[in-house]
Amino acid sequence: MIAMPEEFAQSTVDREGEVGEAWLAELPGLVEELLGRWGCVPDGAVMHGGVGVIVPVRRRAEESAVLKVSFPHPGNVHEPDAFVAWDGRGAVLLHERDDELFAMLLERVQPSTLAEVEDGDEVVTVAGRLNRRLAIPAPPGLPRLREQADAWEEQLRKDAEELAHALPRQVLDVAVGTVRELGRAQPDTLIHGDLHARNILRAGREPWLAVDPKGYVGDPAYDGGTLLKSRALTLLEADDLSKAVHRVLDVFAEAAELDRERVQRWAQFHAVQAAFWGRRHGFRIARRGPRLDWLTEFADRLAELLTERAAGPRGSARTPSSRPSRTGPSG
Repeated sequence: MIAMPEEFAQSTVDREGEVGEAWLAELPGLVEELLGRWGCVPDGAVMHGGVGVIVPVRRRAEESAVLKVSFPHPGNVHEPDAFVAWDGRGAVLLHERDDELFAMLLERVQPSTLAEVEDGDEVVTVAGRLNRRLAIPAPPGLPRLREQADAWEEQLRKDAEELAHALPRQVLDVAVGTVRELGRAQPDTLIHGDLHARNILRAGREPWLAVDPKGYVGDPAYDGGTLLKSRALTLLEADDLSKAVHRVLDVFAEAAELDRERVQRWAQFHAVQAAFWGRRHGFRIARRGPRLDWLTEFADRLAELLTERAAGPRGSARTPSSRPSRTGPSG
């Protein structure tokens, strides 16, 4: 039986409780069953992400791949559907799938991620170009982000009323305005849904390939917000935070061929969500204590900074569906 990483096991139990413990007890057996069914043998140390284990394998003697088994969660349901739609264009290839077990056999890429690249402009450029390539007409059956708009607005208002916070009223109003103006009228475009540097890996077939998609359908500019949020710790080191933030927005929008102000509005929405989320649940890297307070204050600061020039309708904004279709290299 394959041993599961202790760090992954502990984080799963901390997050999922008894249900997570029961799943972990079954996981080695599930991995063995899938290896046999798909004709694979282990070929390296077991790795893990936030919610799943990744087992390097070989099958048919020469073909290298990875077996990924994730904890059953609604957010993981449509990951294989996205891979099928992209068929290797900007993302890893899907070889096999078992949706009931939340398992996939995927193309193996290098363990090195885009987050390890020191040049911030290169990181954002690669992510923007991948965003452009992954934005394709969506197949039916995938979750539409526009269907979450009402819940987003309701949660923003609930958080503002129930949580102690220092966010100015204008910051909340701009986030709600984004939900109403952009959130309810999104294109039928497949997007990654969780695009950040740790979800972009070095590869051989292409320089960089995306992993761990949510398989959402919506505005490609939405992922500009997920990317900026993931760059928060890097931005903390900047001498001029405003300049650094707007540089990320400028570079991403140009590389992704998106309207820059539209990207900023989604980024502001993500920042407000993060500021409230931290107060309710903490962050992955800080659940309590002074570090959590510090990160929450930074999220507030980022949300306020992004509110500048984000207020008001953008009648002249170019919609994502109007941009030219291009499939150039991703990095």
